Amino acid sequence: MEAALGLMRRMPPKHAETALSALLSLLPHHSSDLLSQVDQPLQTLHDVDSGKEFILCEYNRDADSYRYYEGGISSVYMWEDDNEGFVACFLIKKDGSKTGHGRRGYLEEGAWDAIHVIEVGPEQEGSSHYCLTSTIMLSLTTDDESSGTFSLSGSIRRQMNMKLPLADGHLCNMGKMIEEMEGKLRNSLDQVYFGKTREMVCTLRPPSEVVMKLPSS
Repeated sequence: MEAALGLMRRMPPKHAETALSALLSLLPHHSSDLLSQVDQPLQTLHDVDSGKEFILCEYNRDADSYRYYEGGISSVYMWEDDNEGFVACFLIKKDGSKTGHGRRGYLEEGAWDAIHVIEVGPEQEGSSHYCLTSTIMLSLTTDDESSGTFSLSGSIRRQMNMKLPLADGHLCNMGKMIEEMEGKLRNSLDQVYFGKTREMVCTLRPPSEVVMKLPSS
C-alpha cells in the first residue's frame, strides 16, 4: 500500500487516472484506501438546466450522480463530521489550454487543479481549530513552432493547522488560509518545477548570450 501511494505521488497528474485504475486492479482489497488518499485532476460536466459547468469529485458524488453547486467551475461543499465540527472542500479548476477560456501564451494544454479540504473543530472560547490539506496539480504542454514541444506536470500537497478567533466568521478564516496556502504552493511549484527545469535547460543548452561570453577553447 505504501509503495502504491509512493508511486502515485510520482506520477504526472495527466496519467493519474490510468495509473490509479491499474493499481486498483492489482490491489482490489485496498480500493477504498487508494480512492480516499489519492488525488486526481478535477473533471467537469455541463449542467443542461443552468447552462453552467460544475466540478466532479468524490466530495459531491452520490453513487453515479454528481450534485450541482452554484459557482460554475469553482465549487464548495460542506458537511458535518462526528466531532461537532464540519468539513469544507473548496475546488478550483483553471483551464489555460488552447480550447479553454483562460488561454495563455503558447499553451496547447494547461490545467491548474486545486483541492482544499478544511476540517473545522467545534467552537471553544470564541475560537476554532482549522486543519487545511491542500493539493495542487499542474499540467502544461506546448506545441508551437517558436517554442517547440514541451510538457511539464506535477503535483504538490501540504497541510496547515491554525487556531483562529471567530470574530470574522468561519468563511473569512478559511478564505485567508486558502489564499495563504495557494500562494505558498504556487511559489513552491515555481521554484521546484519551473526553477529546476530552467536550470537544467540552461545547463544543457545555454542561451546564446551566455555562450558568447564563454571563453573559446
